[in-house]
Amino acid sequence: MRLVLDTNVLIAAFIAHGTCQEVLEHCIYHHEIVGSSFFLNEFHRTLVRKFGYSRSEAGAAEQLVHSRMIIVEPQALEVPACRDPDDDIVLGTALAGACQCLVTGDADLLALVRYRGIDMISPSSFWRYQGSK
Repeated sequence: MRLVLDTNVLIAAFIAHGTCQEVLEHCIYHHEIVGSSFFLNEFHRTLVRKFGYSRSEAGAAEQLVHSRMIIVEPQALEVPACRDPDDDIVLGTALAGACQCLVTGDADLLALVRYRGIDMISPSSFWRYQGSK
C-alpha cells in the first residue's frame, strides 16, 4: 500500500516509543511511504526548533527518513481543502503519490475522513485500517 505518514507522525516516531514508532517501522518494511521535500524540511526544522535536536542530529534523522520515502512533488489543489495551507500540501503529496491513505494526528485532516479517494486515518486506527485492506 502507498501511504503518507504526516510530519506529526514522523516526529512522534522519533521522539517517543509508541504507536507512531511502531507504525513507521511497520510501514518501512511492508508499504511504500510517500513524502516530499516539504515533509523533510518541516521534519528537520521541527526537530531542531521544538525538540532541541542539533542540526547534525536532525540532518541524520532527515536522511534516514528520506532514504525510506518515495519523494514526489505535491500536486497543487484547485480549491483549498483545509484552513491551514500546509495541510493542503500534505494532501497534494498524497495525491501526487497515488496514495491509498494518509496517516496523521492532525484534527483538520482527520475531519475530512476521505479526500479524493484517500482515507485519512489516525496512527491508532492504522492497524485496523490495514487489516481491512
